[in-house]
Amino acid sequence: MAHGVIVTRPEPGLSETLHAVEAAGWKAYASPSLDIEARTVRPLRGQFAAVVLTSGQAVPAARDAVPPDIPVYAVGDRTAQRAQAAGFTCVFSAQGDAEALAALLRKALPPQAGLLLLLSGAGQGMALAADLRHAGFRVVRRVAYKAQSVREVCVEVQSALRKKVISHILFFSAESARGWLRALPVALRKYAAATTGIVMSEAAEDILRHAGWQDVRVAHHPNAAALLHLLGKRG
Repeated sequence: MAHGVIVTRPEPGLSETLHAVEAAGWKAYASPSLDIEARTVRPLRGQFAAVVLTSGQAVPAARDAVPPDIPVYAVGDRTAQRAQAAGFTCVFSAQGDAEALAALLRKALPPQAGLLLLLSGAGQGMALAADLRHAGFRVVRRVAYKAQSVREVCVEVQSALRKKVISHILFFSAESARGWLRALPVALRKYAAATTGIVMSEAAEDILRHAGWQDVRVAHHPNAAALLHLLGKRG
């Protein structure tokens, strides 16, 4: 019986998810869909009311750009924990997605509090910045990293799909689902589509459905814990 689980998230986060999958009794396969290229954000002058982080990938740039006593508003708990580990002393988690992060900022800060520094990936964060500006905030957005799709899914994972030992594939964003499918040889897509896809969003679900998946499950909350809860324990 198939009991392999492909994890498509990149580091940071890949290793801990692989460990959690194995601890639940499954055979975990690492297949990060994205290569992350860190971008340097030079130390910024001026007084910021807060730093806004849409991903744990942005934490190193935040650490280099601003003092550790500036309040940090993070999209989720893991990003918040990484910010704390990087030395930030006042960290808040939206425990959700970009919409939850915007809602938290609107509730916690008046627009007149000052500038917000939004650190995100290349091509990301624009909708959040627009939402915050519409609410009256002044936002400075900087690119903290660039995510690129991997060229090809690794040979070990291709072999596991071909042997039909994979039961589930975990996708952590629509972008990662799209990138992973592009990196998968066309001849193997039917094997991937025969697995259970576990995703964080309806956008990712739509991508899998369009690729031929019949069994797709959407986490009730956009975080790794919710995905792992859907996966459950083997047996």
